[in-house]
Amino acid sequence: MSKIESALNKIPGKVVQLFGFVKSRLSLLWQKIAPRLKPISFASIKSFVMRFKWRILIVLILLYAGSKTYDYFFPPAEKTGGPTTVTTVLVEKKDIPLIIEATGTIVSNGIVDIRPMVTNTVAKIHVKDGQEVKAGDLLFTLDNRNDTANYERLKALAEDAQKQYLRAKELVSQNFISKAGLETSMANAKSAQAAARSAEVQLSYDFIRSPIDGRAGIVNVFPGSLVQASNVVTTATSSTATSSVGAMVTITQLNPINVQFVVPEKDIPILLENQLDGEPLTVKVTVGDSGKKTYEGKVLVIDNQVDPAIAAVRVKAQIPNDALTLLPGQFARVSLVANTLKDALSVPSQAVVINPRGRIVYTVDKDGKAVLKPVKVVYEYQGTSVITGIESGDKVVVEGKQNLRPGGKVREAKPESAPKNTPATEKK
Repeated sequence: MSKIESALNKIPGKVVQLFGFVKSRLSLLWQKIAPRLKPISFASIKSFVMRFKWRILIVLILLYAGSKTYDYFFPPAEKTGGPTTVTTVLVEKKDIPLIIEATGTIVSNGIVDIRPMVTNTVAKIHVKDGQEVKAGDLLFTLDNRNDTANYERLKALAEDAQKQYLRAKELVSQNFISKAGLETSMANAKSAQAAARSAEVQLSYDFIRSPIDGRAGIVNVFPGSLVQASNVVTTATSSTATSSVGAMVTITQLNPINVQFVVPEKDIPILLENQLDGEPLTVKVTVGDSGKKTYEGKVLVIDNQVDPAIAAVRVKAQIPNDALTLLPGQFARVSLVANTLKDALSVPSQAVVINPRGRIVYTVDKDGKAVLKPVKVVYEYQGTSVITGIESGDKVVVEGKQNLRPGGKVREAKPESAPKNTPATEKK
């Protein structure tokens, strides 16, 4: 028999000997402490319970609630019936645009109410409802007969005065008149020319032209309408005269068009930072309830002051409107790309769990076990959260986390790809 086999045969005897020694020592210890223990009776237990019953009840309730709470957030592995099936997403570093959402109003780049400069009667109308016009296009012609006659008269007087002045210059050179006479003739010529230019300006008021490119609205006058140099347009019909406050027509520039909105004060540093970098801020705009059509544009200006009443700054952006589908006054939803988060780590928002420890996520290690990681949500937008506390390459549990506890075995379902470059906005 070898030495190993001999040693193995001696083990059972040694175990029995050791057990006997421990038993004897415990017996001696009990003999020493037993006389010192007070006898415990039913009456003493009842007295203790009645004396501290409310405290005992509260402690029992707290212990029960704590136990249930712990089991809820950290269910025992034996209750799960084996490995928990989960769905994970592989975390990767991505550049994620930071988006600020706002509501605003579509506004025109330029709106001009066409009003007369003089009181007169409309002779001709050269524009139709909804017509596209260019700057300088003739819109209305007023009754210009009197103004034309006055201009022609003063123009003729100016021409005659100019001839008299030239004749006086010849006479002065021949010493037939004095220099004082020449100066008088020159003054008369200049006065006559000024009167003719004034009459020409007065005549121009009878030809009303568009000052901007745009589209005409509804024409509010008719041939024969009396218009006044005020906000009142008087329209004459065959039997009545109706006065209404308004313009002869309104010219609205529709392409390009603007959207005006406000940005909260807390987001202003983000806007200004990008503005200082010289990068134009981009916006995406939707109008109406459908939101099917998205318009893209650039920020024109950020106001120089914050409105203290709403703690926000006004922002104006310009949008191409080739199809003329955007109209001033429409309600608009604006998404402004304020910045870009470089090499950000993002997960679906449903992967983030809130428990007594704060915000956490579960990851799956190389051994297929759940690992609890505390995280901090930096930005959140439309189901995507940008977080810190994880690393690129981590497998984050998205579905099935409610049955997990740290160290529990997991079984991965078909893995999903990492979230795409979903825009993120500053958390409100």
